[in-house]
Amino acid sequence: MGDRAGKPLVAINCGALPPELAENELFGHKHGAFTGARAVKKGLIGEAEGGSLFLDEIDSLPYSAQVKLLRFLQEKTYRPLGSTKECRSDVRIIATFGAAPEEVLASGRIRRDLYYRINVLQLRLPPLRQRREDIHLLAAHFLRAYLHESEKRIEGFSLRAVQKLLFYDWPGNVRELAHVIERTVAHLQKGTIDACDIGLPEVAPFEPLKDAKERFVVDFERRYIQQVLSLAQGNISEAARVASKHRRAFWQLIRKHRIDTHHYREIQATG
Repeated sequence: MGDRAGKPLVAINCGALPPELAENELFGHKHGAFTGARAVKKGLIGEAEGGSLFLDEIDSLPYSAQVKLLRFLQEKTYRPLGSTKECRSDVRIIATFGAAPEEVLASGRIRRDLYYRINVLQLRLPPLRQRREDIHLLAAHFLRAYLHESEKRIEGFSLRAVQKLLFYDWPGNVRELAHVIERTVAHLQKGTIDACDIGLPEVAPFEPLKDAKERFVVDFERRYIQQVLSLAQGNISEAARVASKHRRAFWQLIRKHRIDTHHYREIQATG
């Protein structure tokens, strides 16, 4: 497919497309293809020529559009609505699902042949709560975007507002963050965004560094011991050796964190 640096990136939220317009948006149409088609429409695949087409929530596409998209992926050609002429386009498809890919496939919302055709390289993005360092950057990005649309004069986020964003778990991930910032901008006219301006549950104040450090160390110890036990398949002596700890000291850590070693032996037996 070649280097696509500097090439067009076209994006569409498939979930926001009316089903009857999906094929038209993707493949375009010729003049007179249907009532009201007074001009030629290129379509997103044509617009993305040489670049990438990002299909958000691809499982929201109707089956008829999925069939035509599959044919395009296989043959690199497509036919605009109302046209008898085949068009060729070199486009890289990037797609997301509305849920975990396995769930989408099991639910039947996407054709199996299309799923396996696009599932060449799968990237799993951790949920927003697991990459909190991105929250402030994303919030600032969305704020700039919505301020450009509204022409309001909002100067940014206060420290308490940033804290509120960081401590929320974001079950709706980036899309939820974008909606929260959009809603905040809609309700505020000017000044700095404070915690009270953000429609999220209140969060506790920052804990002292010593307490936070102790909590993270305890959590790290527990997860490390569990991983080593899993690697050693429940064999405490082997796990202690991998961790470079004396067996007695390692056993004390197991007791400290109340880890059930039988669980890892059962995994070995059933495996």
